[in-house]
Amino acid sequence: MRYDTNFRCIRDEVSLGEWEARVQLAACYRLVDLFGMTDLIYNHITVRIPGTEQLLINLYGLLYKEITASSLVRIDVEGNILWKPETDYGINVAGYVIHGAIHKARPDVASVIHTHTRAGMAVSSMACGLLPLNQTGIRFHGRIGYHDYEGPAIDKDERDRLVRNLGEHNALILRSHGLLTCGPDIPQAFNLMYQLEMACRAQVDAMAARTELIVPSDEVLARTVHLYKPGTRRPYGVLEWPAMIRLLEAEGAKSGFPHYAT
Repeated sequence: MRYDTNFRCIRDEVSLGEWEARVQLAACYRLVDLFGMTDLIYNHITVRIPGTEQLLINLYGLLYKEITASSLVRIDVEGNILWKPETDYGINVAGYVIHGAIHKARPDVASVIHTHTRAGMAVSSMACGLLPLNQTGIRFHGRIGYHDYEGPAIDKDERDRLVRNLGEHNALILRSHGLLTCGPDIPQAFNLMYQLEMACRAQVDAMAARTELIVPSDEVLARTVHLYKPGTRRPYGVLEWPAMIRLLEAEGAKSGFPHYAT
């Protein structure tokens, strides 16, 4: 069995668009690890290869901090593997059941991120869901979907219900499970996941304090939500992405793992 992580670089074997997508996706995996949003080898992030209906996803067995541009697997929306490195690692079925459904139903979505963080799982287990307790949480008020738990996401019959519960939103709480965000590109999907994770952590901390919680007025909630819509001021994540890459480069130099863009 071959389970090494020394993958040859395929930069010259794919289109420029695919390579750039691979580099951004590998960077996103590393950033999710850097910000403490990983769960061993589980979970997945996908991106659509520009100009195609094909997706890139991680090998099932690698740590996020091990993922490189050349280790990513090319699949179709039904989960059929079109190309992968020479390794016995495969892909996680739940990766294409969840992600493939969204990519197929939402042509506006280029990237999907799914996590099992401690705070995300905690809020996903609360009947109240995500509360608008602070500015970070308020941006999701009325702009997040909820999907009831049906067991591990390996049944394609669940796809229609998942897509229906996401609706036109770019954030979804999978009850008793975890978090999901999506967006028109990787930077926006990542930024949304970061904000959702921070909102969940803040809610868990506030509720653990066992004191009366404050919720702003409906007028303030509506105004805040409007101001954080991508089309109101700016698409959040695009301006932040170069800074995230600089952070990743600085941290990567100390990690000892292969550079993500190889």
